Amino acid sequence: MAPDPEAGRLSRRKFIATTGAAGAAAVAGCSGGSGTDTPADDDSDDSDDSGSQSTDSGSGGLDTSVLTGDGSSTVFPITNTASSYWNSNPEAGDEDYWPQEWADEYGTDMRLADFFAQDYGYEETGDRSVPPFRVSIALSHSGTGIEGVMEGRVDIGDASSSAASELGEDAEGLDDFVDHVVGVDGQPIVVSPEIADAGLESITIDELRGIYKGEITNWNEVGGPDREILALGRAEGSGTDTAFRNNVYGDPEEPISPDQRFGQNQQLQQAVGQANNAIAYIALAFVEEDGGTPPIGLEIDGTLYEYGKNLGAQDYPLSRDLHAYTYEDTSRKEAAFINFCLSDFGQEVFVAGNNYFKLPSDRLEAQREKVAASKYE
Repeated sequence: MAPDPEAGRLSRRKFIATTGAAGAAAVAGCSGGSGTDTPADDDSDDSDDSGSQSTDSGSGGLDTSVLTGDGSSTVFPITNTASSYWNSNPEAGDEDYWPQEWADEYGTDMRLADFFAQDYGYEETGDRSVPPFRVSIALSHSGTGIEGVMEGRVDIGDASSSAASELGEDAEGLDDFVDHVVGVDGQPIVVSPEIADAGLESITIDELRGIYKGEITNWNEVGGPDREILALGRAEGSGTDTAFRNNVYGDPEEPISPDQRFGQNQQLQQAVGQANNAIAYIALAFVEEDGGTPPIGLEIDGTLYEYGKNLGAQDYPLSRDLHAYTYEDTSRKEAAFINFCLSDFGQEVFVAGNNYFKLPSDRLEAQREKVAASKYE
């Protein structure tokens, strides 16, 4: 939603702005951003009644300090890819980053970030690697991203589970999150190549539950080779782990007992590929069908869900939304970047390009409305 704090309420953004330049610099330093941008923590509207000054690079005094994000390793491929394209600000006709057919689709000859920022009041720079403002996305997990945006350390919190799942339904401040869904993950089940090569093609959801409860410990119990099962999982507090427990067991706090846990999907992907007996739940972007993380089917209530076929089905219980949260409001700068991720170009290149599912048209329209440029005129 557009900035509209309750009357008489000191918002998180206003509080940061009024703590002075030293405090703002500390927030910027924690974000991992770099460069010569001057930190600015206004509401990213045309003016800031706190007296804080924003960086001006020819955009009419709008906030051009670095936009920061942190959180889920599942959402990271989407927002990080988007940030690299944005920061590159390639010219129309750059076949690697801003192909002519896409520029023609939008009817523009402007550079990429210049084009998508202009509707939010930013003036074009006209220079490669000089976008109207830069974007820096850090990598951790959902809980960190949600806490980071709530506490004002970053602008955008990437999460692969909901804020309510991570913080609890009765958590203080929960209503102040603004949920921007940028894509959908089918969360497949993968195994080590040796297990797939031995002929195991699928398991049932009851067998999956038994494996992660330690009740099924050998692959021959589910139609695989006579080999001990190495059950791998994500770290507690990661959105992937929370979503798995919620979707498979019906409770985000259900205790499970994987043999090893990993903080990031990237680490989990490597561990599965290096073992010869592993199973894991992982994000779609980290499946290697003919490599180290081949997927297997999951049978649920008589329906077999398979990678590349129906993991995006509405009734697939391991499907989950991928979030880019803002807090208390969504600033002009945040809205410009999130809208970039929600554009047809962004959905195709950043979402589908990372093996996730694009939002269906009705959901896409609803998400775009939250960050519509008309809200910032």
